[in-house]
Amino acid sequence: MPRKAKLIEIPAIGPLDRQAGSLSRQLSQALRTAVRQGKLRAGDPLPSTRALAVALRLSRGTVSVAYEQLVAEGVLTALGGSGTRVAPIDSPPPASAVLPGAQCGEPALSEQAQAFARFAGGLKPLLPAPFTVSLPVGDTAPGDIWRRLGNRVRARGPGAPDGYGDPLGALPLRRAICEYVRQSRSVICTPEQIVVTCGTQQGLYLAAQILLDAGDRAWVEDPAYPGVTALFSTALRDRQMVRVPVGADGIDVATGRMMAPDARAAFVTPSHQYPLGMPMSMAQRSALLAWARETNAWIVEDDYDSEMRYDGHPFPALQGQDPARVIYLGTFSKVLFPSLRLGYAIVPPPLVGAFCGARILMDRHPPNADQYVLAQFMAEGHLARHLRRMRSLYAEKRRVVIDAVGRHINAELAELQPCDQGMHMVLWLRRGLDDRHVERLAQEAGVSVRALSSMYAVGRGRTGLILGLGGYSDRQVEQAVITLNRLLLTASRCG
Repeated sequence: MPRKAKLIEIPAIGPLDRQAGSLSRQLSQALRTAVRQGKLRAGDPLPSTRALAVALRLSRGTVSVAYEQLVAEGVLTALGGSGTRVAPIDSPPPASAVLPGAQCGEPALSEQAQAFARFAGGLKPLLPAPFTVSLPVGDTAPGDIWRRLGNRVRARGPGAPDGYGDPLGALPLRRAICEYVRQSRSVICTPEQIVVTCGTQQGLYLAAQILLDAGDRAWVEDPAYPGVTALFSTALRDRQMVRVPVGADGIDVATGRMMAPDARAAFVTPSHQYPLGMPMSMAQRSALLAWARETNAWIVEDDYDSEMRYDGHPFPALQGQDPARVIYLGTFSKVLFPSLRLGYAIVPPPLVGAFCGARILMDRHPPNADQYVLAQFMAEGHLARHLRRMRSLYAEKRRVVIDAVGRHINAELAELQPCDQGMHMVLWLRRGLDDRHVERLAQEAGVSVRALSSMYAVGRGRTGLILGLGGYSDRQVEQAVITLNRLLLTASRCG
């Protein structure tokens, strides 16, 4: 086990009044107050008398007298060989002592802060249990290859610690992404149009910030990914979100025209609508592009789950049909591992400068090391092989979930909507069942599901559950489905 470096910080005890006399008494009082307020805690080591004397510009004797007084009071302990430490205490100090300003009241939270807090409470990560979405399957996790490339790239390669990076992202990765989306999604771009992001969520935020001015309206699907709707209810409350219903063919463009013909942008998931799962039909794609051209609007295309198609061929990206009007967002976090936090935005040339500037203000640039590891991972063909394995294994997981639901879920309580792509499915609940109540019951029982109704506009939602495919054995899936059926029966009796 590596040894921990012995470094004792000088406590922040505030200034001493050298004109008031008795510096040892002032020092002992300052240390006593720090312990009472919780700034120094039981077991914390204190600097040596020599080190503290140098730091405070006191004589060593003055510090020694203060330490001896506090040891005599039982505030500190001095043990041979282990230095001076804060003594153990029987009970923690009262809250009013730990937070000296609390009795005066705390500043009221802004509406913005309250909105962020509500969002955080509703979208915390689920337990790593069936049916968490995007938990990597063991056989598909790129662990060994990723570690080997990481060791090589980070040690002496381009991913070694360095200065600031390009706000657009590492050029080798942007080149690899450019080739990847050209071959797999028929996207038309150059590496100079690519902005490497910390996942799709950052791409959505950048796009909304850049494309919309205060008061502008934007189409957002109904239901939709909570990460995009929350943007408009938290950070971008001066922009107006118009929830356009989603039908069997995707977003209903005709309804969108009636609701907000003057919208400046549309946020859509055409490849695999989140959360319902269907692709946008060619008719709706053509209608959406026609509306954008007529009104000089932008389209933000979140290409969610486009890699995971199990039957037939995927539709090409919208971006390839109108590269000058579509901002294309993709991510590697779903197909590799969520903690990677690397995605990309492909933007029309006139927007590159704006995205670059907004990126600098947000976080300067993405972390360099993993960018170079991913670039090498793609260049050596590992990503293509990884995706082939993913499709095969997730297709099997999909079959297992469909079979388990068919055998164990009471058809009078719920019905599964299978789809031919993606990493999740929707389990529709019968009317009257509260999916949020079922979600809470499931979490208490160790089953991870998301309530569907919360992804709709208020008052419009159907009830259902999101069942993710991922790193669970067939036995775990079956047991989770049996548990879920029991919880649905309980919820139906309570309702």
